[in-house]
Amino acid sequence: MDHSYDSLKLENQLCFPLYACSREIIKKYKPFLDKVDLTYTQYITMMVMWEHQQMNVKELGKLLYLDSGTLTPLLKKLEQKGYITRTRDASDERVVNVAITPEGDALKEEAVKIPQQMQGCVHLTAEEAGQLYNLLYKVLG
Repeated sequence: MDHSYDSLKLENQLCFPLYACSREIIKKYKPFLDKVDLTYTQYITMMVMWEHQQMNVKELGKLLYLDSGTLTPLLKKLEQKGYITRTRDASDERVVNVAITPEGDALKEEAVKIPQQMQGCVHLTAEEAGQLYNLLYKVLG
């Protein structure tokens, strides 16, 4: 039997369980996010905005590991919902600044329950969750 193709087996891929796990966790978020009318990517964007209140698109993309091609339509949608504003920087037209609106800030009162609700969906001890968190950020570099 030729073992040179073992590296192509799904069971030998580190990336696959990471991918599948990510999809499953996002699926578990969906019912909670539907209540606040946000997709998962909109939710993580709002998390950054709740924390920072305003920043430019480039900084936001870096924090979320998203490129501008993904971020631009996402921000447009959040702007349509009235949660953020996008404005060109006065000193540099190429820079787009994003700021949270009062409506966007008020949304965190509803969203604050989501992380707690999610804890019941992910069956890890606090120690295991901490280890996984550290390992994943090690992979992200």
